[in-house]
Amino acid sequence: MTEQETGLEIAVVGLAGRFPGGGDVDELWRTVLAGREAITRFTPEELAAAGLTEADRAHPDHVPAHGALPEVDRFDAAFFGYSPRDARLIDPQQRLFLECAWAALERSGHLAGDPDRLVGVYAACAASGYLLHHLFRNPALDTVSEYELMLANDKDSLPTRVAYHLDLRGPAVAVQTACSSSLVAVHLAAQGLLARECDVALAGGAHVRLPGGTGYRYESGGIMSRDGHCRPFDARATGTVGGDGAAVVVLRRLADARRDGDPIHAVIRGSAVNNDGRMKVGFTAPGVDGQVAVIRAAQQVAEVDPATIGYVEAHGTGTDLGDQIELRALGEAFRGVAPGRCALGSVKSLVGHLDVAAGATGLIKAVLALQHRVVPPSPYCTEPHPGLADGPFRVNTTPLPWPDLGAPPRAAVSSFGIGGTNAHVVLEAAPAVAPAAPAPEAPRLLVLSARDADALDRARTRLAAHLAEQPDLPLADVAYTLRTTRREFPHRLVTVAGSGKEAAAQLADPDCALVRTGLAGEPAGVALLFPGQGAQYAGMGGTLYRTEPVYRAALDRCAELLRPHLDRDLRALLCPPGDAPPTTGELDETRLTQPALFAVEYALAELLRHRGLRPTALAGHSLGEYVAACLAGVFTLPDALATVAVRGRLMQAQPPGSMLSVELPADEVAALLPPRVSVAAANAPRLSTVSGEPAAVAALAAALRERGVACRELRTSHAFHSALMDGALPAFAAHLRTVPLRPPTLPVVSNVTGRWLTDDEATDPDYWVRQLRRPVAFSAGVELLLAQRYALAEVGPGRTLATLARQHPAARATTVVTTLPADRSPAGEDVAVATALGRLWLGGAALAPDAGDGARRRVPLPTYPFARQRHWVDPPASHPPAPVAAAEAAEPDPVAGPAPAGAARDDAYEVVRRIWVELLGVDDVGPHDDFFELGGHSLLGTRVVARIRDALGVDLPPGTIFESPTPAGLARAVAALTAPAPREPADDADDPLTDLLAEIRALSPERLARELHLARHEERNGDG
Repeated sequence: MTEQETGLEIAVVGLAGRFPGGGDVDELWRTVLAGREAITRFTPEELAAAGLTEADRAHPDHVPAHGALPEVDRFDAAFFGYSPRDARLIDPQQRLFLECAWAALERSGHLAGDPDRLVGVYAACAASGYLLHHLFRNPALDTVSEYELMLANDKDSLPTRVAYHLDLRGPAVAVQTACSSSLVAVHLAAQGLLARECDVALAGGAHVRLPGGTGYRYESGGIMSRDGHCRPFDARATGTVGGDGAAVVVLRRLADARRDGDPIHAVIRGSAVNNDGRMKVGFTAPGVDGQVAVIRAAQQVAEVDPATIGYVEAHGTGTDLGDQIELRALGEAFRGVAPGRCALGSVKSLVGHLDVAAGATGLIKAVLALQHRVVPPSPYCTEPHPGLADGPFRVNTTPLPWPDLGAPPRAAVSSFGIGGTNAHVVLEAAPAVAPAAPAPEAPRLLVLSARDADALDRARTRLAAHLAEQPDLPLADVAYTLRTTRREFPHRLVTVAGSGKEAAAQLADPDCALVRTGLAGEPAGVALLFPGQGAQYAGMGGTLYRTEPVYRAALDRCAELLRPHLDRDLRALLCPPGDAPPTTGELDETRLTQPALFAVEYALAELLRHRGLRPTALAGHSLGEYVAACLAGVFTLPDALATVAVRGRLMQAQPPGSMLSVELPADEVAALLPPRVSVAAANAPRLSTVSGEPAAVAALAAALRERGVACRELRTSHAFHSALMDGALPAFAAHLRTVPLRPPTLPVVSNVTGRWLTDDEATDPDYWVRQLRRPVAFSAGVELLLAQRYALAEVGPGRTLATLARQHPAARATTVVTTLPADRSPAGEDVAVATALGRLWLGGAALAPDAGDGARRRVPLPTYPFARQRHWVDPPASHPPAPVAAAEAAEPDPVAGPAPAGAARDDAYEVVRRIWVELLGVDDVGPHDDFFELGGHSLLGTRVVARIRDALGVDLPPGTIFESPTPAGLARAVAALTAPAPREPADDADDPLTDLLAEIRALSPERLARELHLARHEERNGDG
């Protein structure tokens, strides 16, 4: 076993957080490199605004410093499905962690709610100052139950809240060991991965101190700094400074991460947790023996020599006792290591002590140091602590390259909690990864989506900046990451680019990308339309043949299978070697045209499937129906090619004829036809094609023009789908009787009937004979597809079928795209394919993960730009209850108490409306607004019913809110109860859980089905 293969082998694949000053992980690293303190110094005006008295502000021991996090009062409630009312009740620490957990999963390349992986959550937050100082005994919340307040603020709710909203099915564990909580969470997450309790693990913590904006009172002998600076391991240190923030890491088993191409930032080689017990001077004091034991235990698990560790991210609070004990413990654990061999530092010097989030913050700093191969500086340390003298540690004041210690770069992280729970983690640099096979130079489809147009615009500008800063980032990996690791939302944007520089420029220009703001609804699926003879052009598919291996392989296979049936290699016609131009004249010969079109369309369909398009229906025009039938399994590919070759040869052998396109419906033009002319195709509501003997067709054209009917002669050598094809039918029937035919595995539209091809038709040779002779019912087929809400994609050269489909009025409600250029040139074919896929996705079509060009890797990209709005309850003293005006006091309050006897039922709607406004926290509601779409839930629904009972004396059944989830519906339910009986109070009448159980018992199957439907609706929209 090599040294690289020992230890825990847990990969750190995702990093996210928000740190003092408001920065993310990237900003934290810039802060670390610059040695820039992110501690806020509050001005006298800010202190006064925060409620600090003049005497407190003037006190000589007051220190106006804190690692403050801006906008803790803000949260993207709608993103997570919260009503404004519920969002205001939730502890800001939990809201902060929820957003960071989402970002961490996106940074790691893992999709929230992935059903194929168990994702665990190991999380910590501090006691809720929000509950204590803002919500508890707040008269503005007199209608909110204590149960609701505790559920929204209890520390135990944090991991389960994240698991619920992100749809994570692994363990959800609250970790509470004071200051060491988040590093203990990392240790527990690693153990959960090793025990295979989960496949991916989120670990970390969040801390927000409230009330904020005031600083603290220095106490001699306490842990807080005298001057508002934290100087770990410096002789001038007088203590620590508090800070707010959140830190989250995503972990995976190393083998899994390497297999799946995860972005591996570092590897956890070993971790350990213990407690000091009573071997220390007091409960809150640190203990040397416990710290030594935990560090050595982690080293033993990691199976590393301490002399190979180049940096230790220490607990490092800057307190006299804490630093002294930590240095003694580190010296003992690293005994025998050469003096000054290992660097020492603490992120608390820059961002403050983030309490339960401190350990994970230190871990992130150490991971970034390994990733960048930089020993981070501690520029404040100008007078090293005496305990550093002659020991194995040094505190460097400038950034240094990582030292070569005879092993892969390694670091360690310590975190010690008040009460004695110690944690230590040993890290190693990510293993070297063999460079991926370079992706072919080809246009890439980049996709972005968001819940609203503003968020989409922010996502666009952030990705543009990211790509501009990292122009060498493989664009194939960027496209792969965006397609496979992001939740899809209604507001969408796509762009197609050939390089990172081009993509950055396009995204920076809002007019360069294709945007759709909002989806009216998802299509039923995508139907592929395959054109027939007449769409061909010289060199069609030539660019794809050169640039797309999947297309080339499919076309090569078709060409080889056709060799026994043709006297030519189709590739010489379509994509000749070298710079030779493609042959033009021969491609118009029916015997070659039909096999060539089939091969191109089949290869293009294979490329689209490779790129993630999974069609749910197929249709073709004449020859195109054979491509559809082959893809649906009616014909095998060899049999289909042989049949098409026979069909083309037989049709070319028939007498010459003419065809005419006429701007009339098929039934109208049929009444005008002379002898020897037939309707060949009903192409659109007012566009038909007729076919027959040349002289008769020419006479018909002249007659139609005299009547003012527009018509156009088609460039063709034969009169297809007319009596002039009758001579081909017997031989074609004989061939078909030798071909095995199978029922279609995908729905196929019949050219003969304009309806779905039945199993009996598909397996009947006579059907395919009729298909050659009968008129093409293409218009009826398109009408069928549009009626069932399919998006349409023309798969083949040109845009003939897309143009015909767009003539149907119903096509305006769906997406219709072409996949090859419309200018009858192979130039830009690769861009056209990527753009078609993008347009389908903009229209709501589902795209499976792109199979890509070999193994692609997930790369860290900007995460979702949350639209944070203020959701906050100010402390009670800040806003005393407003006096009630005399006019208002004269009216009964339907929300506050029961209505007097005989209250008019006409007031029911207004009562319901006011209850909803208050309980949902929205400005207003309309009569048909859906309670659950506004952020309501089962527990809140029980309160709505209870408040209606109190206000109107109407005892609604508990399940009414599910059956009538609108204000108008509830008002009707109230009116329907003409003789409501007062409800007898029970011991548990005000217990929401009891009401909820009663509600569930009362649910009919129909109501339960509705609740499940609503739950699925919320999940699809990222609402949890």
